[in-house]
Amino acid sequence: MTPRLTATYRMQLRGGVDFARAEAFLPWIADCGISHLYLSPIFTATEGSTHGYDITDPNEVDPALGGMPGFDRLARAARDHGLGIIVDVVPNHTSFTMENPWLRDVLRHGPDSRYARYFDIDWDAGPLVLPVLPRTFEEMLEAGEMTVEGDEFVVGEQRFPLRARPDPVPGDADGLRALHEDQFWRLAHWRLERDGVTHRRFFTVTGLIGMRVEDQAVFEGMHRLLFELIDQGLVQGVRLDHVDGLADPTAYLRRLRARLPDTPIWVEKILTGDEPLPDWPVEGTTGYEAGRQIAMVLTDAVGLYRVVAEWKAATGYEGTFDEALEQAKGEVIRQELAAELHQLIGLAEAAATARGADRGAETLREAVLALLSAFPRYRTYFAPGVRPEGDVALMRQVADRAAEPLRFRDTVDLLTDMIVDGETGQDRAFAVRFQQVTGALLAKAHEDTAGFRWNGYLAANEVGADPGHAVATPEDVTRWARDRAPHALTLTSSHDTKRSEDARMRMVAISHAPDAFGELWTAAEQADDVSANRRWYLLQCALSIWDADDPDLIERLRDHTVKAMREAKLSTNWIAPDEAAEAAAMDWVTRLVEGWREDEPDALRRLVDLGARLSLAQVALKMTMPGVPDIYQGCIGAHFALTDPDNRRPVPIERLPDLPDAAGFEGAKARLSRRLLHLRRARPDFFDGADFALREGDGTLLEIARQKDGQRLYVVIDLGADDLEGTVDIRSAPE
Repeated sequence: MTPRLTATYRMQLRGGVDFARAEAFLPWIADCGISHLYLSPIFTATEGSTHGYDITDPNEVDPALGGMPGFDRLARAARDHGLGIIVDVVPNHTSFTMENPWLRDVLRHGPDSRYARYFDIDWDAGPLVLPVLPRTFEEMLEAGEMTVEGDEFVVGEQRFPLRARPDPVPGDADGLRALHEDQFWRLAHWRLERDGVTHRRFFTVTGLIGMRVEDQAVFEGMHRLLFELIDQGLVQGVRLDHVDGLADPTAYLRRLRARLPDTPIWVEKILTGDEPLPDWPVEGTTGYEAGRQIAMVLTDAVGLYRVVAEWKAATGYEGTFDEALEQAKGEVIRQELAAELHQLIGLAEAAATARGADRGAETLREAVLALLSAFPRYRTYFAPGVRPEGDVALMRQVADRAAEPLRFRDTVDLLTDMIVDGETGQDRAFAVRFQQVTGALLAKAHEDTAGFRWNGYLAANEVGADPGHAVATPEDVTRWARDRAPHALTLTSSHDTKRSEDARMRMVAISHAPDAFGELWTAAEQADDVSANRRWYLLQCALSIWDADDPDLIERLRDHTVKAMREAKLSTNWIAPDEAAEAAAMDWVTRLVEGWREDEPDALRRLVDLGARLSLAQVALKMTMPGVPDIYQGCIGAHFALTDPDNRRPVPIERLPDLPDAAGFEGAKARLSRRLLHLRRARPDFFDGADFALREGDGTLLEIARQKDGQRLYVVIDLGADDLEGTVDIRSAPE
């Protein structure tokens, strides 16, 4: 029997957590009042994968996790505990490695491979480029670092399938060069990935190759095992990763729904601003927008204004986040996504030529860049015969904005017409790729660049959030929630959030106590070799995960410092790191934490205590608002983490059953979480359909009210309560 959906528990597999380890969590998960275990990808991934999204075989349960026997035992044990299982599925890409059997077949047989249609490869651009060499092909060839063994071309520890076994085997450089040129692929220096790849990748990750699931055969091939697991009753729900990367997400989701008419489906879709979810046959999104609403309504508007003003005064930073984002977009599309830009320009030229439009390469380049820069969301959803009204209006607005800095707007209008009304094959090819690239550009420019530069208030620098609009009123959230699907997920932490929920609430505390943060800033060491903007960033990070007893705290902060600086791409980056600049920043945050350990500042304690109260308020909102709460691993209790890989550390199961008896914030959060989860499990109909209202309290922060059929839930949030647990007062609940 499929359990009623009331709450999910997200578990990250790998890193020491396999199916057997997951099974040990089941009694505790069920006891918490959770209905479904929600697993990161279970299918075979690259050897040693730390996350599982680099799938090499979607039709095999990963032996590293316990294989099919291990998953079968886990699923049956979950059923015995009254739990369903949700699996994370990756339809957009697989791993671009020789561990991928389908890809190996393509390398051996080229376009004639039975799997050639599976991969999004531009065969018109020539052989498939493999940018994996540490030096140029010629340099390695002349150094004698290449050879042939059997039917494989060997470079160091890497082996590449040959289209035919050579006879005799060439033993000289000329023979190896000729053999290499006779293949369906070309080995190249890794730097060619910037602008020379011929496959669609995941964002800027060249090691992941796009899949053409719009093709019926590919759709069936990618999902065969998933369908078997659902048909056998071992899986009760599906979470879809990065649907915006697909050629036609709408058609894909409709096809999937037709095959799985009774299975809940959620999409990882990042909605920005007031963007609505497209008309898709799904339960809803995975919930980034819900976490954003919670953080915004818990942010103090007056305090936020002060914090950002003081940041600008301290750092000399000028301008808005939108301006920082626009600059980042220009850099990312020309540098990290240069391959995608060149392909788009080529597709635009082919489409313009087919229309008989006379446009030069530079004119097309300017127009493509302008449209990409002006586009404010992840993507639109145009397809043959499909013209969503909202997307049409959006593209016309984008065209107007894109045309502003150009001398002539006719090329911008031409490309916009291709996207909105295109009918030819060339038009459609340009439109599909444009819609795929906008998401990659926004993700890399917003989340992974501007979000590490515009550092005034990091609580708002989240996936899908807008640091320039970081506050919402209770009325705003009430209106937003009224349109929410009852089974859309509500997340406050995930494997992809930039901070865990409790770390974020310590950052939100800054808006309620800007004086306290100002004291920490003033007391922190000045450093000429670390910019004020970077120190402001690191000070918030240190606050967010501060734990005097954590032996790994300094190492975690030092590791994160390197990642944050390289993502910001100012003084250092991933391609050409400045180790001296990184070391200076790491040493600064080390001295900061060591100083706090010697003498913990009163201001630090105040912000930590306030953050704990805000975290309890967050729990109350998450558990009572429309939608289904998704609990990230360990977040029943306290969970302080920065972005991955820090937030993917395994959670020790041994401490979980004792959380409700713990003292302080950890115990208070666990007790409140369990109480509300049990209430949701006992009254699912009420929570699925009750009216929701959020309002400012009389002398308190917020009041939550839900009503249905004479039953009422009424919760008061008071940050000034006499004791921590009094922060959330459940004054009435449905019986």
